[in-house]
This record gives sequence, structure tokens and C-alpha cells, in this order.
Amino acid sequence: MIGTITAEWNVLPCYDSVGMKSIIVGTAGHIDHGKTALVKALTGIDADRLQEEKRRGITIDLGFAHMELPRTNGEVLRLGFVDVPGHERFVRNMLAGVGGIDVVLLVIAADESIKPQTREHFDILQLIGVKRGITVLTKSDTVDRETLEVVRLEIEEFLRGTFLEGDPIVAVSSLSGAGLDDLKREILQVAATVETRNSNASARLPIDRVFTMKGFGTVVTGTLISGTIQKEQELEVFPAGQIVRVRGVQVHGQAAEAAVAGQRTALNLAGASTDDLTRGMTLGPTGTFAATRSVDVQLRLLPSAPRALKNRARVHFHCQTMETVAEIVLHDEKQLSPGKEEFARIRLPEPTLLLPGDRFIIRQFSPVVTIGGGVILDSTPIGRASPAKKSMQILGGSDRESILKFRIERRNTDGAEVTHLVKETGWTRGLIESLLAKPVKDGQIVRLGDMFLNVSPWEGLKHETIAGLAEFHSKNPLAGGISKEELRERVGMSAFVCQAVVQNLAQEKKAEIAGDLVRLPGRGVVMKDEEAESKKKIEEAFASAGLKVPALHDVLAGLKVDKIRAQKIVTLLLREKVLIKISDELVFHHRTLGQLRNLITGQKPKSPRIDVAQFKELTGVTRKYAIPLLEYLDRERVTKRVGDTREIL
Repeated sequence: MIGTITAEWNVLPCYDSVGMKSIIVGTAGHIDHGKTALVKALTGIDADRLQEEKRRGITIDLGFAHMELPRTNGEVLRLGFVDVPGHERFVRNMLAGVGGIDVVLLVIAADESIKPQTREHFDILQLIGVKRGITVLTKSDTVDRETLEVVRLEIEEFLRGTFLEGDPIVAVSSLSGAGLDDLKREILQVAATVETRNSNASARLPIDRVFTMKGFGTVVTGTLISGTIQKEQELEVFPAGQIVRVRGVQVHGQAAEAAVAGQRTALNLAGASTDDLTRGMTLGPTGTFAATRSVDVQLRLLPSAPRALKNRARVHFHCQTMETVAEIVLHDEKQLSPGKEEFARIRLPEPTLLLPGDRFIIRQFSPVVTIGGGVILDSTPIGRASPAKKSMQILGGSDRESILKFRIERRNTDGAEVTHLVKETGWTRGLIESLLAKPVKDGQIVRLGDMFLNVSPWEGLKHETIAGLAEFHSKNPLAGGISKEELRERVGMSAFVCQAVVQNLAQEKKAEIAGDLVRLPGRGVVMKDEEAESKKKIEEAFASAGLKVPALHDVLAGLKVDKIRAQKIVTLLLREKVLIKISDELVFHHRTLGQLRNLITGQKPKSPRIDVAQFKELTGVTRKYAIPLLEYLDRERVTKRVGDTREIL
């Protein structure tokens, strides 16, 4: 399915990639320098798939091919080729193809040497961080030996100080085949130094082609830059959020059970049409990542940029296979001069899936030329203001433990759940937990289930909680403690963190938990003599009244304490369940209600049902008391209303 898709999708044998290394090779270079001819000479596949490309004799869009090379150790090297257009009008298409390459073939024609798009393409390769490559001197059969050597010297000078300095320059002829065996040997040597992409990471497939194949439906292709995608797996389409199912997988034109990182991959999808998908979207695991409209980056402007980049300038932004117009907000400079670097925030018009470590290119808004690029440091910036340079230096460093500690610390008392850290970094849960194991053990980070909290705000929350409890007790001596919800609001923390703080303080004997109430150790209700006397009077008034209880306000009116303290005493009696409120107006002593329950259940052998009239006669109360009491018995599952009667349970 890479390049030409055969109709035998469903009968192609599954390909076992065990023991086979896969790398992506990309071409780069000026128009008509022989990139597509070179790919065809190596693979036998014509990467120009569009009719217009064949008619005009130039590459317009991305082309794809593949081949396998035997290695000296008996293994096989699997190569996926991405052939890019060289014309300046199609650099945007070129940019959509180079994001996932491992090795570049910098193609320079012997009869023309270095041209404008040679320079622009090479600038792009360096900006996106390509580290391995081979310079291929094509059309070597069109010039004499002396000219070939002159061009070789020009190329060596051009490459001085770059990642290709000192590497072989291979002269070839795609027509005669001269030099192709030498090139294959160099590819094998370079491939041996390429690190295998992480197939255990979360999967990401930036889409570079979308089309329909008869008999199969929607098909997308791309370079799997991380992770593994399997048949029947559900994936999320970013930024749309649509869920699709993988009906089939092809790797290098062969059906497979799964594709792994570093492979050119084609997926037959269910759940989406070609109208739903487009180049620039990304497939990833469901519920793992989040699209963003703002990223913090390290930005470098090319020395060849025509002018300084002003703060809040609009640029063409390219990352992986996506492109858009974005705004550059410089960290603390009014403009960025050519050849300089700066931290910046890039604001995007629409959400897209970007992660730290992703490389990007910016092109001038008009005229459209490549002016710079860089690396994304944070795809989930917190707050509107640009972060401090020290923060950006941490995020741009290689110490992953420090990066995680910073991300946890910046969330302060909210803490960071593992799912947050996965979304922010693109790292797996297992990797994050292993990186944080030591700082948790050393007491630098506190782990609360799936949440991590920096020790400083954690200790601060504990201190504020104790202070809040002390303040509450001093102002509310008649309260048995403060509710957890009120305590949470006072200190300012989430319900989850509040529960963890309270439990920790209780374990340390610095707080006590009584149901929903929290208090300092030994700090229960503190009553003055008149308050204790009032409490006793209230309880006696309701205990002696039986079911014919007085109005609460009448009882409180006869107390020596003021109305506010009287209400607090009642609240205390209700919390202690000495008194039980069964309606807005009626309060009963708990012993009275217990006796009522026994009375009603004792009637069941005589009659399994009771109506209002029978209840009034049995208890001696009026309808004013009877209805609320029967409703209370219903709630307590002593009785069950059936029409106009109650069934005794």
C-alpha cells in the first residue's frame, strides 16, 4: 500500500518483522537532480504516482517506495523511501514527508552542483534534527572526471560544519547503475548507526495520504514515528477526536498483524470516510493525548533568513505532516535576529497534536521561504504568561527525571496525575512511574494513588490544614469538628488531595476523623456551664415529650443562652444523633423513635398493614405528627406505602 496499492490486500501473507530492522530513508535536493530516478534505480518502484507528475516530468507530491537489503550478520534491513519534490513551489509537500526520516540521501546532480533548493532542503534537514545521511552525486555519467572532482570539492565545502561533514560522497548513475552497489553498502553502514525507534511508546502516526481503495474503503498512510499499531485496534483521530478501528495493516506493501515504530505504514480504517480525514491529522491511542493550540518552543532563525523575526509575527508553521499559519510570541525579546536562538510561544489557530521533542519548521509569511525552526519543549503550557528561561532550560534538557519533577512542581497543590504526565510528555505510564520511583523514595515527591505532588506544597497543605482546624475550634467551641468539605474550601485543595491530607494527619496523630468531621486531637466540644445546662434541658424536653414533641423554637426560648449558641447546641445534638429531625418542623428524641419502630413492627403479627387512622389510634398523635412520622418510617424501611396504607416490613 506504500506507493502503489495492490488489490490483493486481503490475500497478502502476513510479514514477520522479528529480527528485521526498519528505517526510513528520505530524499532531498533541487528539482531535476534525479531524486525519483535514484529511488527507482534502487528499488525498482517509480515513486511518481500522479498523472501530472508523469506528464510534467517532475515530482509534485510525496512518493513512496521500499526495498530490503541483506546484512552481513544474516539479518535483513527493511528500507522505506520517502521521495520529496524539489521544486520551490512544492517545499510545503517536501516538509510533510521529512518529519519521520532516519537517514537522508542528499541528492546533488554532478552537472549542476549546489542549487537554491539544495540549500533550503539541507537547512530544513538540520532544523528538524536529522543526524544520519549520505550525499549522492547523481548524473555522474554526464560529466568528465575532472568536473566530478570539482563538484565533489564544492560539496565538501558546503557540508563543512554540518552532520554530513566527512561522510562519504557517492557518485552514481541511475541510468547505467554505476555506483549503486557502493551506495547500498553505505546505506547499510549508516543504518547500523541509526537507533531503533521505540515501539513500546504510545503510538503516533502522522497522516500523509488519505484515499479510498475499492473493496476496502478508507486507507491512510504515514510513517509510524513511535509505538505499535495492531489490527482491530481502536485509534483516535487528532485533532477531530473521532474514533476509528484498524481493519487492516500493511507494511512496505505486505499485510501484517502490526506495524512498529520506524515503518512506513498503511491502515485500512473503519469508522471514518475520506471526507473525515486529511493530511496533517495524527492517529494515536484513544484517551491518551490532547490536542493543543499553544506550545512553548526553542526557536532558531537561520543565518540566511532575509530579516529579523519580530515579536507576534505570523509565519507558516510545519510539524510532521501538518501545516498552518501561526503567531510567534518571543520570550523576552522584541525581535529575533538571523542566526540567533530564543525561547518562544507559538499560538496555533486550530488544535493539533504536538508533543515535546517534536521538531518544526517556520517559513516566512510572505514571500514564503524557510527561515527557521526548532523543537517543542511544552505542548501543555500552564498560564498565559511565558515561562521563565530556567523552566524552558529544564524542559529542553535531557534529564527526564528533572522534567517530570518540574511538571509536578508547577501544578503546585493540585498535583499531577499519571494521565496528565502522559499527555504532557508522550511517555508511557510505566516509564513515568519508573522515573519517579527514586524521588518518591527520597521524599522529594509524594505519591497519592495515581497522583504525584511535590513535597513542599504537600507539607504546606498539611500545615495550613492544622492551622485551619485550630482556627475553626477557636471560633466554634460548640462544634465537634469541621466537615471535610468546609475544610477543603478553607484550605483550597481538591477533594482527593484533602482526603489524602486528612488521612495522613490522622496517621501522624495530628488530627482525628469522626465520620465526616475532622478535628484536632482531643479538641471536641468545649462547653461553658450555662451551655451544658442548656444542652441537658433541650434533651430532657424532647425525651419527656414522647411523640407529642414541642416546637423547637419554644424549647430554645426558655434557655439562658443566646439564640446563636442555642442553635449550635441543637446542631451538636443532631450530629450526635441524640435528636433526630424528621421534617423541617419536627425533632424527636432518638429513644422515642426507637420505641416507635418497636411498636409498629410488633403490630405485624396482628395485621401486616396499617393506615393513618390506625396509626393515630395506636400512637395517640394527631395528623400533624402522624404523616411526618409515617414518612420517616418509610425512609427507614420499617414500612412501605401501598396506596393509602402502609405495609409493615
